[in-house]
Amino acid sequence: MSLLRFSLRELEVFCAIARHEHVGRAAEEVALSQSAASQALAQLEKGLGQPLFDRHGRSLTLNENGRLLLPQARALLASAEELQTLLAGGALSLHLGASTTIANYLLPTELARFRAAHPGARVRLKVGNTADVVGAVATMDVDFGLIEGACHHPDLLVQDWRRDELVVIAPPGHPFALHRPTRAELAAAPWLLREAGSGTREEVERSLLARIGELNVDIELGDSEAIWRAVAAGLGLSCLSRSIVAAPLATGQLVEVATGLAPLERWLRVVRHRAKPTMRGMQAFLAACTTPA
Repeated sequence: MSLLRFSLRELEVFCAIARHEHVGRAAEEVALSQSAASQALAQLEKGLGQPLFDRHGRSLTLNENGRLLLPQARALLASAEELQTLLAGGALSLHLGASTTIANYLLPTELARFRAAHPGARVRLKVGNTADVVGAVATMDVDFGLIEGACHHPDLLVQDWRRDELVVIAPPGHPFALHRPTRAELAAAPWLLREAGSGTREEVERSLLARIGELNVDIELGDSEAIWRAVAAGLGLSCLSRSIVAAPLATGQLVEVATGLAPLERWLRVVRHRAKPTMRGMQAFLAACTTPA
């Protein structure tokens, strides 16, 4: 069997075209002329003996061959970058994705701890809901992800990172702030929850539905701070991470509802691609995060 021959530059061009679905925009990203980028793609397809895109005028869409190659190409490029940095004695690189609650309320402290341990480290962060982060890890747009919900993607490895407590909140003066509600009262109350695809939404439904049977979801919002502020304004109940509502609970903007239910806890998780090597930046970040402050 003959050895396949292709260059890292050709793979870089391929990944850029896959991202932009356009040779011209991809060429700008990799600092090549459009003709040079087209030639690099043609050379790669010739070497592989397979077309990688379906052509639609000036637009290119990954075909089955391209979809199979893309994660492997990104893994090879990441390994090459890691090797170059290692041999050059360069700074660590951290490219991660994080779901919204983690990014807004937990990561700032953890990133500060990481940068204190590795002052020259380069950090890139992609923020989205759990589904967004899982998708970014699956396509290797990021080295790894930190998520709030479950992940069942067959190409990803999942491990527990840390526990997170969920609390039921109400506005001051709400009847549930004065007496413990029954399960029927909780089920009938209007609830404000995160959007579908959010890890918090998934975990709240999983935890509360098993305990009270149903939820009267009155409002869906895509931002946790918007939710607690809407609760404080009297629009209903919600259930959010304690890390999000600790300050408004302390200042009296919100009250914690004594539901009488078992503690609501979840695991925050790390997800990474099976085919992607573990980057030094990921190892260093997780080591810093698990070291007591």
